[in-house]
Amino acid sequence: MPVAAARVSIAADSHRLLDTEEALTGQGERRDPARRDVVSSHEATVAWFRIELPEGYSRAHTWEFDGGATVPASSSPGVVPVPLSDPGGVDPEEAFVASISACHMLWFLALAEARGIEVIEYRDPAVGQMGRNADNRLYVERVHLRPAVRYRERAPTTSEEEALHADAHRRCFIANSVRTEVTVEVQTD
Repeated sequence: MPVAAARVSIAADSHRLLDTEEALTGQGERRDPARRDVVSSHEATVAWFRIELPEGYSRAHTWEFDGGATVPASSSPGVVPVPLSDPGGVDPEEAFVASISACHMLWFLALAEARGIEVIEYRDPAVGQMGRNADNRLYVERVHLRPAVRYRERAPTTSEEEALHADAHRRCFIANSVRTEVTVEVQTD
C-alpha cells in the first residue's frame, strides 16, 4: 500500500531564545521587528495510508513526534461522519484546543513557581468553538480555557490568580500565533 506522509514544521519568531529567567521577567534582549531569526524548530510527521471502506476512504492517520510519541488521529466525527472518521483518534480541532490550553498551563506553572506559589494540580476542560469567517469559511473562532488550579499551601488571592492567568495568556506562544479569540475563565472551588 502506498503511504502518503506530510511533514509539518512550526518555527517560533524571536531575536534569540531567552532563558527561563529572562522569559519570566521579560528582561531579555529586545529584538528588531524587521529581523526574522528562527529561535527553534518543532516537527511532527503526519502519516496516512489509504484504507477503502464501503462508504469511501478512512481519514484515520497518525501523528509522530520527535520524542517518539505516536498519536492516533482522524478527522472530527462532527465534520466527517463515522466510519470515515475514527472517534478514537485526536482530531485537528481538539489538538488545536489542547495546544493552546497546554501552552497556557505551562506558562502559568512557571510564573506561579517563580512567585513561590506551588501548584499541585491543574485541570482545564478547554472548549473550542467553530464558526464561519467573513468569507463563510469554517474556522476555530474561539477557545475558552477554564483552568481549575489547586495549590499546596499558599494559594494566591483571586486577583493574583487572575493576574497570573493574564500573564500566562500574554506569554503563550500558541495564543500569540493564532487569530482565534482565546478567553480564560478561572474556576474556583
